[in-house]
Amino acid sequence: MSEESDLEKTEPASPRKLEKSREEGQVPRSPELSTFATLIAAGAAMWFMGGHIAGQLAGLIKDGMKVSRDVGFDAGLLSERLLGQSIHALLALAPFLVLMLLAALAAPMLLSGWLFTWNALIPKFSRLNPASGLGRMFSMHSLVELSKALLKAALIGGAGVWTIWHHKEAVLSLIAAPVAAGIGHMGELVAMSFLAVAGTMILIAAADVPYKLWDHHRKLRMTKEEARQEAKETEGNPQVKGRIRAQQREIARRRMMAEIPKADVIVTNPTHYSVALKYEDGKKGAPRVIAKGAHLLALRIREIAAEHDIPVLEAPPLARALYTHTELGDEIPHALYNAVAEVLAYVYQLRRYREYGPNAMAGRKAPVPPATLAVPADMDPLNSSSSASPTETDSEAR
Repeated sequence: MSEESDLEKTEPASPRKLEKSREEGQVPRSPELSTFATLIAAGAAMWFMGGHIAGQLAGLIKDGMKVSRDVGFDAGLLSERLLGQSIHALLALAPFLVLMLLAALAAPMLLSGWLFTWNALIPKFSRLNPASGLGRMFSMHSLVELSKALLKAALIGGAGVWTIWHHKEAVLSLIAAPVAAGIGHMGELVAMSFLAVAGTMILIAAADVPYKLWDHHRKLRMTKEEARQEAKETEGNPQVKGRIRAQQREIARRRMMAEIPKADVIVTNPTHYSVALKYEDGKKGAPRVIAKGAHLLALRIREIAAEHDIPVLEAPPLARALYTHTELGDEIPHALYNAVAEVLAYVYQLRRYREYGPNAMAGRKAPVPPATLAVPADMDPLNSSSSASPTETDSEAR
C-alpha cells in the first residue's frame, strides 16, 4: 500500500520543477483569455478609431478609382501606384493592427508573465508516434477541450441569435431604409451584437482561467519518491549531511578537549556540568570559557583535568550560570566577574601552595575553596526561565 502511495502524484510541484517547466515553455495558457482580450481590443479600436480608419480607406478607394490614361497604358506606373496605395492602406490600419498585437501578447502575460525560450521550438519526435497521438485524441484533456468548444459555440451562437431575434424588426427595416441611415442603424446593431458576444466571452474566460491554472499544477504534481529525490539533489542526502555534522561535532569536541590542559580551573556542578576557564594575565579582557560540557562530556573534562593536575572547584550555581550564558571562546559575563575573581584568587593561592610546599609556607594550611560565590539569581538557570536542558548531544554540538 505504501509503495502504491509513493507512486501516486500527490505532492505539489516544487519551486525547482516549476522553474524547470517554465524554462521549457510549459506555462499555463488560456486561449479563451487571449480571444477575449483581442476581441475587446478590436472593439475598442473600432469604437475610437473606426471613423478615422473608415475615412482613410474611403479616400483611398476614391483615389484608386481615378486612373489616368498614362497609368492605364504604363505597367510600371500602375505597379508604383498600387504599391503606394497598399502602403497608405497599411498605414491607415497600422494603429488597429498594433493594438491587436499588443492585446495578443499581453493576455498570456497575465497568467505566466514574460517568457521567451527556444525550448518550445525544439521538435519533439515523440509527438509523431501514432499511439501517443491516439492517446491524446481520446484522453480526458481532449474530452474537456471538446466540451469547452461545444459550450463556447453554443453560448456565442446563442448570444448572436438572441440579439438578432430581439431586434428582428430593426433588421428587416434595413431593407427599406436609405443607405446613409441604414449604415448607421446597422452599425448600432453590430455594436449590440458585439457587446453580447463580449459578455459571453467574459463568462467563458472567467471559467477557463482557473481551470487552466489548476490543470497546469495538476500535471506538474510529483510522487513522494520524486519529491524525496529532488530534495536529495537540491539539499544533499540527509544521511550524508548527518554524517558530516557528526564529524564536525567530533572535530570540534577534540579541539575543545585539546584546550583543557591550558585551563586555570574547572568549575563543576559537580555531576551535570563542567566548565574550563582560562585567564591570560597581562592581556586585556576577562577570563574565557575554553571548554564546557554536560553529563558524560563533563565527566571526561574532569578526567582530563585530573590527568594534568588542573584544579577542580565544585560551585554548582556558578557552573550552571557559565554553562548556560556562555559559548566556547566567550568571555565570562560581567555579572559573574566577582564570583570568577574569587575562584581565580583561590586557584592562584592553591598554585602557590603547591609550588612551594607546606614547609616553605611556614606551616600555613592549604587554601580553603570559597564556600559561597556571588552569582546573581537571574544568571542561575534553576532560578531563570532561560535555562536549557543539558544533554550530551547539545554539549558536543556547542
